[in-house]
Amino acid sequence: MAFSKIESVHFIGIGGIGMSAIARMFLVDGKKVSGSDLADSEIVEALRKEGAEISIGQTLSVVPKNVDLIIYSVAIQVADPKHFNALKKLKIPLLSYAEALGEISRGKFTIAVSGTHGKTTTTAMLAKILIDAGLSPSVIIGSLMRHPKTGAQTNFIRGERDYFVVEADEYQRNFLTLSPNLLVITNIDEDHLDYYRDIDDICSAFSELAKRLPLSGAIITDFSDPRAARVVKEAGRRALDYQSFAKPIALQLPGLHNLHNARAALAAAAALGVSSAKATAFLADFDGVWRRFEQKGVLQSGALLYDDYAHNPRKVEALLLGAKEFFAGKRIVAVFQPHLYSRTKTLFNGFAKAFGNADEIIVSPIFPAREPFDASVSSKMLAEAIGKRERGKKVRCMNSFEAIAKYLRAHSGAGDVIITIGAGDIYKVADMIR
Repeated sequence: MAFSKIESVHFIGIGGIGMSAIARMFLVDGKKVSGSDLADSEIVEALRKEGAEISIGQTLSVVPKNVDLIIYSVAIQVADPKHFNALKKLKIPLLSYAEALGEISRGKFTIAVSGTHGKTTTTAMLAKILIDAGLSPSVIIGSLMRHPKTGAQTNFIRGERDYFVVEADEYQRNFLTLSPNLLVITNIDEDHLDYYRDIDDICSAFSELAKRLPLSGAIITDFSDPRAARVVKEAGRRALDYQSFAKPIALQLPGLHNLHNARAALAAAAALGVSSAKATAFLADFDGVWRRFEQKGVLQSGALLYDDYAHNPRKVEALLLGAKEFFAGKRIVAVFQPHLYSRTKTLFNGFAKAFGNADEIIVSPIFPAREPFDASVSSKMLAEAIGKRERGKKVRCMNSFEAIAKYLRAHSGAGDVIITIGAGDIYKVADMIR
């Protein structure tokens, strides 16, 4: 499907971070954009200001009759299958978000940034380097980054050349719609085990993606990661070890994990002809992305407030280690919202071990997202498991954001760093107590 010939597009689930990026692309290209979502949000409001017509509520009546294309979030297939089946009967071309991303990728020189951990930050780092270096890529990222030229927070940047930097999501093998020319694999770890059978199944998905590279393509990865090394071997493509870019790098972001992200971005930039010295200089003022160790403010008590999207044990552990090192001598208060019953259950022991660098831990109710209630796992169970490991620390389960906000206002001080953590809506706690 040639998107250049499309004049009007309707998005179902337009408020999602990925969907809104593609909506912005069509708006920038002067197309008519409409959409619907279940609730208002900052993203929805921003899109309205940019020219999109958006309705709240998912009904057929809000779909324009003369629309050329409908792009939908796969969440609707689970949440409202009747509505999705009705959409298929409209005889209007339908594409999922992943399929639409694949269409954009075709015909571009696509730099796909994948991996279980760090792909969002690495995508933003690489985008900044390439933009500052004058390569003018288009960018789609699963968060909001600061546009290096305008300073605006955005998840889509329209470039002037054929380079396309895209965050490649492994969930449900969505990244297999992409046509990469250069593939970054930050790392491979257990995640999305509500979909994948096991780690071997996850590795097989990355191998499939790597095999989509042309023979002239290349993989940027960490050779010391045995799973990534397996993918390189199975793909039979040229590969570059990003850990070879181990020169000192001055970053504004804390944590060894962000140093690894930077090395991956530097290696990818080098593969595209940007010198290491220039790329390193371009990263010096990189200040992160939305919901990745994002500073939210300072409380009246003097406590610092941060928010992060970390949602599996390794990410939580890396985040808290980085915070402990960056804020040496301060008390780290972790406010964690488990994401998905299936993930919490499957990675339960890992989560119980992940909070060693927090001085106090608060666990909120599990964010179910697409999943039905599961009584076999709960935030209370997780809090108890953490408490058994972290003896002597305050570990509590609290049943509402209101209760958490009230507690933090009353029990925080100038020596505290409060971090809300999770892929759900735990960030709202930060907004409630600022």
